[in-house]
Amino acid sequence: MKSTQVLMVLGAGLLMSGCHLDMVIQPKVKSQSENDFFADGKGTRLPVEGAVEYGKPKTDSAFYTGYNESGQLVSEMPVKVDERLIKRGKERFEIFCSHCHGDLGDGQGMIAQRGFALARPVGNYHTQRLRDMPVGHYFDVITNGYGTMYGHASRIKPLDRWAIASYIRVLQFSQAANPNDLDADTRKALGLSGSGTGSGVLFKTATSAPAAPAQVPAQPAPATTQEESR
Repeated sequence: MKSTQVLMVLGAGLLMSGCHLDMVIQPKVKSQSENDFFADGKGTRLPVEGAVEYGKPKTDSAFYTGYNESGQLVSEMPVKVDERLIKRGKERFEIFCSHCHGDLGDGQGMIAQRGFALARPVGNYHTQRLRDMPVGHYFDVITNGYGTMYGHASRIKPLDRWAIASYIRVLQFSQAANPNDLDADTRKALGLSGSGTGSGVLFKTATSAPAAPAQVPAQPAPATTQEESR
């Protein structure tokens, strides 16, 4: 028994003799710690002036932030709005937004209906206040969050955020469409008289906006049974 204990003590001694504190006491600067090397004594340093983060420079402020160079929310879409972009926005909206804001954007999603009580209710895009908001507001809220809504910058890439913003505008138009804003072909299809004033100012797209590369894969047609085809 004693010999076993002696062997264990010797073994432990050998193991400890091979240990050192290099990994515990490292010559590094810890966050928010002091450092006598710098004149201000701070160990935490700001990036060098002119430093660019990893990846390509994000010089297009409107596209990446929703704000122009003057610090104002943009009122024009920085990408071209077409059917592909709106379809992509609808898809992303249904995944990330509809559970709170509802399929119509009226703030009546299932989470809101099941008792998500707040001092400020879930946003209803059809209020006059939100109708009048510049489109950059929606991009900014998706990016940084608002109230109890957390930011989705890590979940939704910038182009998809603009796609969602475009779809929100479509929802707003769908719930307050004026027949006079419809083009002649649509008015004719609906049996309305007159030529109307065009398609309405639903989107304002910057003249230099690039075409959106967003694509939505084609959905396969559902299989048709023999009875359905009769």
